[in-house]
Amino acid sequence: MAQPDSKKIFFENLSGAGKAIAVLTSGGDAQGMNGAVRAVVRMGLYVGAKVYFIHEGYQGMVDGGDNIKEATWESVSSMLQLGGTVIGSARCKEFRTHEGRLKAAHNLVQRGITNLCVIGGDGSLTGANLFKEEWSGLLNELVEQGLIEADAVQKYSALHIVGMVGSIDNDFCGTDMTIGTDSALHRIIEVVDAIMTTAQSHQRTFVLEVMGRHCGYLALVSGLACGADWVLIPEMPPEDGWEEKMCQKLSANRAGMKRLNIIIVAEGAIDRNNKPITTEYVKNLVVKCLGFDTRVTILGHVQRGGTPSAFDRILASRMGVEAVLALLETTANTPACVVSLCGNQSVRVPLMECVQMTQEVQKAMDQKRFEEAVKLRGRSFENNLKTYKLLAHRKPESELPTSNFNVAVLNVGAPAAGMNAAVRSAVRVGISEGHKMFAVSDGFEGFYKGQIKEVKWGDVGGWTGQGGSLLGTKRTLPAKHVEKIAEQMRKHNINALLIIGGFEAFESLLQLYEARANYEEFCIPMCMLPATISNNVPGTDLSIGADTALNAIVETCDRIKQSASGTKRRVFIIETMGGYCGYLATVGGLASGADAAYIYEEPFDIKELQANVEHLTEKMKTSIQRGLVLRNENCNENYTTDFIYQLYSEEGRGVFDCRKNVLGHMQQGGAPSPFDRNFGTKISAKAMQWVSKKLVETFRQGRVFANTEDSCCLLGMRRRTLVFQPVVQLKDETDFVHRIPKEQWWLKLRPLMKILAKYKTSYDVSDSGQLEHVVHNRPKDSDASVAM
Repeated sequence: MAQPDSKKIFFENLSGAGKAIAVLTSGGDAQGMNGAVRAVVRMGLYVGAKVYFIHEGYQGMVDGGDNIKEATWESVSSMLQLGGTVIGSARCKEFRTHEGRLKAAHNLVQRGITNLCVIGGDGSLTGANLFKEEWSGLLNELVEQGLIEADAVQKYSALHIVGMVGSIDNDFCGTDMTIGTDSALHRIIEVVDAIMTTAQSHQRTFVLEVMGRHCGYLALVSGLACGADWVLIPEMPPEDGWEEKMCQKLSANRAGMKRLNIIIVAEGAIDRNNKPITTEYVKNLVVKCLGFDTRVTILGHVQRGGTPSAFDRILASRMGVEAVLALLETTANTPACVVSLCGNQSVRVPLMECVQMTQEVQKAMDQKRFEEAVKLRGRSFENNLKTYKLLAHRKPESELPTSNFNVAVLNVGAPAAGMNAAVRSAVRVGISEGHKMFAVSDGFEGFYKGQIKEVKWGDVGGWTGQGGSLLGTKRTLPAKHVEKIAEQMRKHNINALLIIGGFEAFESLLQLYEARANYEEFCIPMCMLPATISNNVPGTDLSIGADTALNAIVETCDRIKQSASGTKRRVFIIETMGGYCGYLATVGGLASGADAAYIYEEPFDIKELQANVEHLTEKMKTSIQRGLVLRNENCNENYTTDFIYQLYSEEGRGVFDCRKNVLGHMQQGGAPSPFDRNFGTKISAKAMQWVSKKLVETFRQGRVFANTEDSCCLLGMRRRTLVFQPVVQLKDETDFVHRIPKEQWWLKLRPLMKILAKYKTSYDVSDSGQLEHVVHNRPKDSDASVAM
């Protein structure tokens, strides 16, 4: 698992000595901004640069004085879990004027600052680019006015700009996800889940307004994540006569025994004539046409509030470190860039290309070129919209194709939040494709016992928000019962199989593939979706359920750390799940600001434990009074949680005391996060479309026969794309003894966690973001929405 020596190692190649970096947050606030500020400050200090806070955004840069302060390591402690922005944000009219930018340039030059990290929306980043372009002229003016020395023009000749997009709307082209979007979705889904219970009690219709003046991302994804009946967004206004269609759908849902309706409206929703569609208009329409008890809820600034989600903390930390790297590598000719996320990979894209494309979206909407506006938003947005239409709007029976294929879906392994969203998506897409869908209860145990029944469209209504596995799931593998399973497949004429689960599901699919030699019943298209909190399945960077588990870990760590607030110095030892896979401990550690995370993949000894204790002892001598250490449950059979707790307690005696906590099965429980609902929904829809294609391809002489490797696949996210991979080809990538992949992408995040906890370590930058063009940075076949 160690990094090869041949790779470019960061600390040997890059140095920030003599450089001054300033970080500011501008425009609207977004959860996760503090995580980005913390990462910029700590990475900047780590490489030897001076780092400055600019308080109150561009206003603070113009006003100078105490608004521009040097940052220390301790000054960003305990801010990772805070919402908003600790260094403040403000709209600044003065910076839009030449005089204002002249004052700002003077304030920066006085402190030797020529590297700016700007966290904000497109307006803030556009302002930064203009500032960069004017920089040399501004310095010459300052010399003429006698405010700076002539040699300063040469010394500070170029201003370097790197941006990170902090915006809850996810309205910036060039990145799959902006900092704050996932947290805003958490707030929306919390409210929707709460509203659903009261709406169901009274048989009510709720019309919810969410933010998104120019972008419908929040409305669209929250609609996907909660199974809303109708969604109205600015990029794709409804067809003329939508009012009647919407009322027909609401009425049909009620007739189908659904006790509530949810309609989500983006605040910028418009009709085909660019006329606003308000929540009040929608409410009055429902009351007038249907007489339903209808209420309006406007979420407003609730969406900006609260603590950042695990996803936003990790995104912000990764982007902050990448921004410092970009500043260190920049030259006088490097254009201002934005650090962004494509699939699961950091990329750098020219700032103005992103801004221009974002403006193109608005232009297309103004000119009623709505299809083009959706495409310009990016493949992620486009696929969210396609998936929503596929799942929300049921075609009449007469319009459905008739394929005469039977497809079975089952869950295998431990339960994971998001499994139900994946099952719902599979059932509805399957029905839309003309198949008969069958649900198998209790995994392969239920399969061989014949617990198989047909499921209809309405049977999976309301499943997206349910945790656990409503179908039931068991760890039983099929090998011992293969004959009985084949018998049941014959009995129900099963033509394709979709398995949703963890490592047991992977092993099961391999066993079924091998059983093809003896049983023709298994010569059918078979697909697996990874769903496990441990994220230990080969062939995918992410698994359904892991994000929900991370949020449970991070939320608990926040509370545990808060419990020590105002007490004496204290270190917490926290045990996470994951089997032999250290994903939850590592990524949870990065998201909660841990000082160390012990995992099986990175062996450790007593010397390292001792070094960690000494590190924490030094830390406790500063103003920092809390420490956090995560331990994966199977990281070492001898260095148990109790052992580490006792060691830290003994060695830290007189400096800090210790507490331990085993998080246990709470990591598997709870409602699925928006990410897991959306991820499960989208990959399941893609899997069912693949199944349909394979069924057609392999249907010969009145029956399905598929025995090639590529008809038995796992669908996983790899870097930027969702990829179907034959399970038999993944065998060589797998450590079956420890039930983990041999190569794991997230191990590259471990040095980040150590750097941000003030450890000296090597950092591999061979895979860091390279400058790309925004129009080319998404592969043709990629419909990856977002990834860690």
